[in-house]
Amino acid sequence: MDTLSKADRERIIAAVDAAFDAQVDFLSDLIRCASLRGQEAEVQNLVEAALRGRGYEVERQPLDPSLIGRHPAFSPATVSYADFWNVIGIRKPAVEHGRSLILNAHVDIVPTGEPGRWQHPPFEPIRRDDWLYGRGSGDMKAGLSAAIFALDAIRTAGLELTAPVQIHSVVEEEITGNGAAMALAGGYVADAVLIPEPTDEKLVRANSGVIKFAITIHGTPAHPREVSGGVSALDAAVRLIDQMRTLEARWNEERPAKPYFDEVENPAALTIGTISGGEWIASVPSSCRFEGRIGFYPGDDPHERVKEFEAFVAKVSAQDPLVRRCPEPVVEWVGVVHAGYTLAPGSEAEDLLTQAHAAANPPDHPPLQSYVMACYLDAAVYAVHAGIPSLVYGPVAENIHAIDERVSLPSLRRVTKTIALFAAGWCGVRPAS
Repeated sequence: MDTLSKADRERIIAAVDAAFDAQVDFLSDLIRCASLRGQEAEVQNLVEAALRGRGYEVERQPLDPSLIGRHPAFSPATVSYADFWNVIGIRKPAVEHGRSLILNAHVDIVPTGEPGRWQHPPFEPIRRDDWLYGRGSGDMKAGLSAAIFALDAIRTAGLELTAPVQIHSVVEEEITGNGAAMALAGGYVADAVLIPEPTDEKLVRANSGVIKFAITIHGTPAHPREVSGGVSALDAAVRLIDQMRTLEARWNEERPAKPYFDEVENPAALTIGTISGGEWIASVPSSCRFEGRIGFYPGDDPHERVKEFEAFVAKVSAQDPLVRRCPEPVVEWVGVVHAGYTLAPGSEAEDLLTQAHAAANPPDHPPLQSYVMACYLDAAVYAVHAGIPSLVYGPVAENIHAIDERVSLPSLRRVTKTIALFAAGWCGVRPAS
């Protein structure tokens, strides 16, 4: 922050305040776009128009499925990428002096569940008191609005950055991470990356590696009069899931030896997200398929964890009295297969973010804290495969991936100010020409 005068800081902060209602309106427009997987075109069109209107050089970057299996940042995918694309916005100064920056945010969202359980329709944003409700409000369209409006504030304050800045609006974060991988493979790199995921205004010190799987079990169908001759694939799947909890426990037992994870309650976090099976209400089901994810630790090779997982499933299928009556379960890899990362303390980027967080908040506001997120983050793509300092820091949000998702608007305002001050300090500024 030494490069910013007190007057510059005050003008930037005032510019965020002046535009905040417009920022909330923009965020509401983003929420209205039901950008489920494969349905992101509407929101990406909106982002593209917003960036072009602000004078950014903008590229629509299609996802290239041929890179899966060839580029180490990519994970398996089970859908066509025919209409999947990132929006990349770039602003370069006439004369470069300073450090470049990427602000990354994903626009894909998870399904809402039963909409009738929401207080309000999930894609009709509602502002109530200090909260904005809607699917994707926190995870992470608020962060995207913060990135765009933070850079707006610098220009409104009469300043321009002296180093290149990029805004990456990416897809596929919620399932494969291949949107961020595509940006990296396309050569879009910088001296630092900041990703405003909903982190309660804390900095992510480390995140888990993650592998996402699907398992299919085939049983023996039978009529109720001959039920003893059948083998229920559903029952076998439930038995396998129960056995998999021992693998989760085993991986969790490793945490005392892993930096930053010793106090994380469940770093492995085995989650079974979907299950389907059976053919008829009065038949012993012949097949069952379930999907899920499990985590591990930074520094672990995800492909070694894949082998360990597959060996565990094979062992259960050979030893469990029910599961072994079925053919060996079929394990598929259907999403993220990626390592975790650690943000080593003491980097210049972290030091500057700490200062920006303090400068954007009242003196009695808590200083910047750090914590571990036991989930996949796109920051891992940049950190693991490009060695770029990757900061994950964003607003307070509640009920992400759940019913009545919402983001705190006062927190979003504070985070937008912090990002603006960080960008100005990291890239450097001069009076706008």
